[in-house]
Order: sequence, then structure tokens, then C-alpha cells
Amino acid sequence: MYQLPPSIAALLVSFAPLFSRRVWAHAQVLVAGALLAPAQRTVTAALRAMGLAQTAQFHRYHRVLSHARWSGLAVGRTLLALLVAAFAPDGPLVFGVDETLERRRGKRIAAKGLYRDAVRSSKGYFVKASGLRWACLMLLVPIPFAARTWALPVLTALAPSERHDAERGRRHKTLTDWARQLLLVVRRWWPERAIVAVADSGYAALAFLAACRAWRNPVAVVTRLRLDAALYEPTPPRRPGQKGRPRKKGRRLPTLAARAADPETAWAGITIANWYGAGERAVEVASDTAVWYHTGLPPVPLRWVLIRDPQGRFATQALLCTDQEAAPEQVLAWFVLRWQLEVTLEEARRHLGVETQRQWSEAAIRRTTPALLGLFSLVALLAHARMADPADATRQAAWYRKTHPTFADALALVRRELWRQKLFHTSPCGGELIKVPRVLVEHLTEALCYVA
Repeated sequence: MYQLPPSIAALLVSFAPLFSRRVWAHAQVLVAGALLAPAQRTVTAALRAMGLAQTAQFHRYHRVLSHARWSGLAVGRTLLALLVAAFAPDGPLVFGVDETLERRRGKRIAAKGLYRDAVRSSKGYFVKASGLRWACLMLLVPIPFAARTWALPVLTALAPSERHDAERGRRHKTLTDWARQLLLVVRRWWPERAIVAVADSGYAALAFLAACRAWRNPVAVVTRLRLDAALYEPTPPRRPGQKGRPRKKGRRLPTLAARAADPETAWAGITIANWYGAGERAVEVASDTAVWYHTGLPPVPLRWVLIRDPQGRFATQALLCTDQEAAPEQVLAWFVLRWQLEVTLEEARRHLGVETQRQWSEAAIRRTTPALLGLFSLVALLAHARMADPADATRQAAWYRKTHPTFADALALVRRELWRQKLFHTSPCGGELIKVPRVLVEHLTEALCYVA
């Protein structure tokens, strides 16, 4: 049986109690194979990467995803605890909320639907794609060896199409419903830590924002706000003996579009260190508190932040934060981390083969994509523990100079250690010559011939 390198096994041992002994032995092989396999990340590709292509009991590895009893929620909780201990031991926990489309076709993929493909669409070009929609919760933390913030997936839930829920007689959950549920789970896991959720404008929904504020330990939500949103003053105090229902809002305030055009609006200049990955950017902000209200929906007290560029390189934008005590600079710093979410999802497609699995079992479909996204976070943990000199682990070329390691470098570092344990563990230490077995040459030749 294949033995993981001691340093990797020491990290993965935290997940062992969540599986039975037999399933855990197979799960370790799938994890190592998914890290080593190029291009596709199917169970068979993982077995080929581990040299188990001739294993007669290959179906046992498929059953880890389709039949074995283990909880993805428990795995996510353990993964989050490891990430918090390594990258965010103190301060607020900042999470990114986003959805991603896994392009899949086939009659047996029941939960698929037709959605807007955000990767291929633009403002003037709309592209629809058939696939599975996933709601993702990612921990936004600075990675020391990368010298920037990464979005590390911890919880991923399948958001089935409305047709799929109607056929099964289930109440359809919108993306904001799934986001609220994921945040509530994390809030229960970490009741003592302040939590901030960063999302795009699709999550600027009053019901979602009000639910996050109504918890015993509220979660602050930062997202975009419409420039024409109906903002009001806080509810005035009731007079003694006043009759009638309590008011939900005060006097109507000017819209943010009117405030942006008002020459009397006070603007303050600030510099954002990393504006959507493009370096420093000097902007001007204006901020105040208000109550956002719409008939039939709960009112939400918030802090709004107007952003404009003195050079006019982008249109005036508006943000909201349900924590009225937050400083405008902090709200803007939280929000610019949102661009890391799309980066993580694209890196997962490119390096972890998220859209290549071909399982037909509903249980396997619901488990495979969250497992592959969680593999992104696992690679960050494994690389962090052995990135002694980031310069040595950064792949360089004459035509491309990288100042810091990327996810590809982190994955290569972990793969190198797995290959050494798998094939060179019998070689003597020291010396420049290493005996290369014939099986290694044939194995590497096959891997290079079939790499995408």
C-alpha cells in the first residue's frame, strides 16, 4: 500500500477520524493521485498516476465518492480549522461568497440547468451554458510565500436548477439562500470570531442582508449597492402614547447617484494597495450611514461608500456594509479582495480539472467538485509548510519573470515531494547520482505522452 510522505501524512491525519479505516486508505490514494494526475481528475486518472491501472478492485475507489459514508460538512470544518490555524489565527475571518458554473452535459446529470456563463459572457454578449451551479464559500487570507491574498475554498454546495427542485417537489433555494446557509454554518463553528462576508452585487438582497444581521452574532456583509437604492434616515423614537404600528424607516434621503453629482458632497482621498490586482490606485470616497428599505422586505441599516476615480478611469461605484461602525477604508479594502474569488475558480479549472469528472452517480457528483475545490486549499496548506525559500520554488524563464510563487508553483512543490516518496524513497541520501528504476522511466514517459 502506498505511504504518503511523513510531512503530508501529518497534515492529513486530521481527516482520518472522519472516515472508516478502509475508506481512508482508498481516500489517501485518490488525494495523492488527484495531485499527481495531469489534466483530467477522474478516479481512473488518479489510479493511473499512482501506478494502479491494473488494479482489479478499482471499483472500490469509485465507491469512496458514490457509496461510502462520510460527511463533506465535517471535512470542510476540519479543513477550515487547519486554514485558520495556519493563516488567520487572530482578527476577523473574511469569507468570499461566489458561485461558479461547472459546464456539464448528459441526461443522467439531473441537477443541471441553463445558466449565464460568466466566464464567456460580457456586458454586450450573453452566453448560456448547460451545467451545474455551485455556491462557494472561500476564506480570504494573505499567503506569506505568495505575498498576496488567496481565496481558499472551504464549503461548496450544489445549487440545483429550479426545474430539478420542481420535479422532486422541493422548495427551490436561490443563491442567496445557499449563501445564508453556508455563512450560518461557519457562524456556528466560530461563534467567538468576527466574520465578514464579501460578495458581488447579486447578493445585495434585503432578505439575505437582514438574515445575516439578525443572528445572535451577526455577520457583516460587504457588496455593491445600486446608485438608485431607496435610502432613509433611521426610525425616529416613538413619542409617549403614540398610536399605530412602529415605523420601519425615517425621512427619505437623496439617492447615491444624486450625492455623487452633488458638489457639496465631501470626498476624501485614499490609496488602495492592491486594486483588483493592478497595484496601487488612488481613489476618492464619501460615506455615511442609512437604512435601505423596500416595501414588503425588512429594513437593513448599513454604511454606504461612494467611490470615484479622480482621473475618471472608471464610473462611480457604491458599496454597502451591514456593519455601520466599519471605516470606509476598511470596507473598500475588504471589497477589493473579491477579485481573488474568480482567480481561484479559474486556477481550479486550469490546474485541478474541475470540469473533467464524469461520474454519473448523484452522490459522486455532489462530492467530486467540492473535493477538487478543497484540494486547492489543501495545496496551499501543504506548500506553506515547506516553502522555506519562495525564490527557489518559483519557476522562472528568460521571457517571464515571477517575483513570487503562484498556485502552479505550489502544486509543483507538493507533486515533487509525492514523486520522491513514491519512487525515490530507497535512494541513498547525498551524492549527485540517483539510480532511476526502469518503472520510473516508463511511468514518466507515459505521463508526458498523455499530458494535455
